[in-house]
Amino acid sequence: MTPIRSLVAVDPEDEKLLTLARSARARTGADEGAAVRDEIGRTYVAASVALPALTLTALQAAVASAASSGATTLEAAVVVTPAGAVDDGVLAGLGEPVVHVVAP
Repeated sequence: MTPIRSLVAVDPEDEKLLTLARSARARTGADEGAAVRDEIGRTYVAASVALPALTLTALQAAVASAASSGATTLEAAVVVTPAGAVDDGVLAGLGEPVVHVVAP
């Protein structure tokens, strides 16, 4: 589990991920928004999904998007969530990305 921490003095590319994660959350009205960056700089953005037949955290949805697009390694992830931490186990097998978890 990765706990919430602030994004102070981080890479400018990670700041972009924060902006994207916040926008996904705001656009959909979801509890969470996430953005991930792969090994060649592509970004994938998602919000949490809560349907009767499917429930995904924002991080799970963003990682699924990245993996289904052919990403094999992730460099960084940002999750905007009111939860105290996120389960980053979904990142297993995709390198060792830096994970930033921030409160809304």
